[in-house]
Amino acid sequence: MGDPVQLKDEGNKFFQAGDIDKAIECYTNAIKECKDKKVLAVIYRNRSACYLKKENYSGVVNDATKAIDVDAADIKALYRRCQALEKLGKLDMAFKDVQRCATVEPKNKTFLETLRRLGAEIQAKLKTSFSTDSRVQNMFDILLDEEMETDKKEKAANNLIVLSREDAGAERIFQNNGIPLLLNMIETGKPEMILAAVRTLSGMCTGHKARAMAVVHMVGVEKLCSIMAVDNEEIALATCNLFQCVYDSLTGADKREYGKEEALVLDASKLLKTILMSLLEMVASSKVSGHGRDQALNLLSKNVPRTNKKDPDHSRSLFTIDHGLKKILKVCGQIPDLPNQLPLTENTQLIASVLLNKLYDDLKCDPERQNYKDICDDYIKSKIDPNDMDKTIHAINVISGLLQGPFDVGNALVGRQGIMEMMVALCGSDREVDQMVAVEALIHASSKMSRAGFIITNGVSLLKDIYKKTKNEKIKIRALVGLCKLGSAGGDDYALRQFAEGSTEKLAKQCRKWLCNPQIDTKTRKWAIEGLAYLTNDADVKDDFVEDELALKAMFELAKSKDKTILYSVAATLVNCTNCYDKKEILPELVQLAKFSKQHVPEQHPKDKKDFVMKRVKRLLKAGVISALAVMVKADNSILTDQTKEMMARVFLALSEDPKDRGTIVAHGGGKALIPLALEGTDTGKVRASHAIAKIAAISNPEIAFPGERVYEVVRPLVSLLSTDKEGVQNFEALRGLTNLAGFSEKLRVKIVKEKALPEIENYMFEENEKIRQAATECMCNLVTCKEVQDRYLEDGNDKLKLLVLLCGEDDEKLQIAAAGALAMLTAAQKKLCKKITVVTAQWMEILQRLCLHPNPFIQHRGIVTVYNMLNSDDIELSKKLIESELLEILSVIGKAADNPKRQDPINAARECLIKAMDLGLIKPFTNAS
Repeated sequence: MGDPVQLKDEGNKFFQAGDIDKAIECYTNAIKECKDKKVLAVIYRNRSACYLKKENYSGVVNDATKAIDVDAADIKALYRRCQALEKLGKLDMAFKDVQRCATVEPKNKTFLETLRRLGAEIQAKLKTSFSTDSRVQNMFDILLDEEMETDKKEKAANNLIVLSREDAGAERIFQNNGIPLLLNMIETGKPEMILAAVRTLSGMCTGHKARAMAVVHMVGVEKLCSIMAVDNEEIALATCNLFQCVYDSLTGADKREYGKEEALVLDASKLLKTILMSLLEMVASSKVSGHGRDQALNLLSKNVPRTNKKDPDHSRSLFTIDHGLKKILKVCGQIPDLPNQLPLTENTQLIASVLLNKLYDDLKCDPERQNYKDICDDYIKSKIDPNDMDKTIHAINVISGLLQGPFDVGNALVGRQGIMEMMVALCGSDREVDQMVAVEALIHASSKMSRAGFIITNGVSLLKDIYKKTKNEKIKIRALVGLCKLGSAGGDDYALRQFAEGSTEKLAKQCRKWLCNPQIDTKTRKWAIEGLAYLTNDADVKDDFVEDELALKAMFELAKSKDKTILYSVAATLVNCTNCYDKKEILPELVQLAKFSKQHVPEQHPKDKKDFVMKRVKRLLKAGVISALAVMVKADNSILTDQTKEMMARVFLALSEDPKDRGTIVAHGGGKALIPLALEGTDTGKVRASHAIAKIAAISNPEIAFPGERVYEVVRPLVSLLSTDKEGVQNFEALRGLTNLAGFSEKLRVKIVKEKALPEIENYMFEENEKIRQAATECMCNLVTCKEVQDRYLEDGNDKLKLLVLLCGEDDEKLQIAAAGALAMLTAAQKKLCKKITVVTAQWMEILQRLCLHPNPFIQHRGIVTVYNMLNSDDIELSKKLIESELLEILSVIGKAADNPKRQDPINAARECLIKAMDLGLIKPFTNAS
């Protein structure tokens, strides 16, 4: 072929002459013959120049790279590769090459200019690629690409949801034709696509009235309802959340000013009414899935009744009662065992009962309540038909629903002539479904003693008869629950037992047997817990139940199941087992008086005494009660009623009584589960939950007990316990909890101050009760590093500093440690307070000396540190006063003492004081005579 060097030279000549093809041919032949690496590198570099002329940029990169592999500092090869990479769009790689060129020849103008230009292009490209518009479009491209990988689609869907939660992202999605694209995603019919689209729409509607209205108009209320109606729990829940976001935005959550368009934006009443009507249509529609129906009922429950009874407008409730009450009653009356029933979940009928109750509670006057009752009465009358048993049992089931909701309305209907007799007659029907509905109605009707009296007289023998004869487990268990309920009519009063000795234990044993049988369906096993909720009023039953670990675990597993109608019964059973219900105080004088007048005297069962209760608590904790409660707390608010929350709060408080058990509660998520119970529900429930939080917060690491941002949510419940209307033990526990939190981080200290806890804490520092006074002082000791707290002590016209100094002189050592610690930290942080100490009380010197002479090294150390802070306060007159007093002798004795590990801190502090006094020229160093 020829000499490679000669071939290379020929190639050079052709290149200079402009014959690029011939030059490439020569260089290619030279490469085949060449064995010398350095020469080969030059040939590759030259051929790369040819490829650059021919715009074969891949060839340039390949050849230049081979040249650079031999000589990393080959500037010509580097620059050519840079030019080719730029043309290929690989700007970052091109930038690196020219950067290396500029490093070798820093004064080369061509390199510097290319470096600047590429840098600007890269920035522009980054800006474009990361701009919201681009990100939004990229997400849609990925989601609508049929061939795209599933994991990339999921990532894109999540990114789109995140973008929609930022106002800029939501606006870009909206402006960039996003709604039609989201509708396309919904039309795919794929659950993950529908979910992503609905959640993105939720983000777009949150807190923006104009956009929320536009979204609803573009998508359509009917379309949104059809999405919520699908038989997919996750999609139904996501659409419910979307409706809630729209509702919140349209009713005042959005505080933006819209300028000229304000009038258009604000007129949302028509749209809100359309949504309300559509939800009411969904309630009784056979085309709606059980999950969709649940969410429609939930939305009505949350948004129709007033949240604040002081609000005079309850027109939504009146409108709902007029247009939808019969639809809700229809849902309550559904019997899944019959054909042609509406699709339901396990929770639907209870959610409907809760809604009925909330609507009734929202009414303001007797005529409104009478109208409600009349509608219910008319509905029941229209369904009772002796010739159509299916319609009749539907009516009885509606009454059951009302008895679980507005009890007064249900009770009035049961009292109507013929209704109770019909229920009793149905119990004797040949059809098992009739018996089941009737027995359930009897159970719900016997919730009040007045009704129970009628049933004890007329129904116990009937229920016993059904229980013995029926072979259907579902009916048998319901009949048993009826007997359980009647058997517990005396509550925990040992003297008011309805049945013979041992009968309730037998009933409970059968309930436990059913509860532990996994072959029986969840809905039926639920009734076993319902029975135990009544029977556990009896202390023998409680004790037997908590000893049965299998039964306990079975109950906890059911509490975690999808059927949330069980929550009330589980909570009631736990309240009974832990004896945390309200107990009437029995005064001995009244007992004697009752005996004398031959009146009934309540008796406590021997197994309801404290030691038995504590044993039951330990058994419950061992069986996993906390993890069950933690799951129960997460249930939907419509199922988790305020009464259920209160019972759970009571149970938590009972479980946290023993400090040794609080670690177990924290380990199973009890700390974070308590927070929602402390913030929502009845006043009693919130106080109980806050008290349980205080017990846990007092002795636990806050970071572990209340992980993440939840720790800041704990402060408000604790501060709420400081009010003077709370019990002393609650004040004390709250102060201990706040002390622990205040010692944890500056952010928490600021949060405590923001929640306006300081005045309450300062008040308790005056408290006569020694424990509360000590707890308040310890809390203040941990808070004084906060600037706002220091400012309060600097203010004139209050006795805050005087109180702290006087508390240092108390006899209680724990109180002294806290007060002296606060004083030491305050004087270190604020020099002005050193002078102020001498003004607030004439006893200041005596108290300081007592601290410095204290036998307890912790108190002594704090006292001496305070003296050092005063010497270091830049007030020479104050320093002289200290050194001219007996303090100098005290400090000298302590400072000259031999080193002692047990008292080293005060010894070192005394020596520091003496050195400071020498520095100020107030004392001279001691020297030996020569």
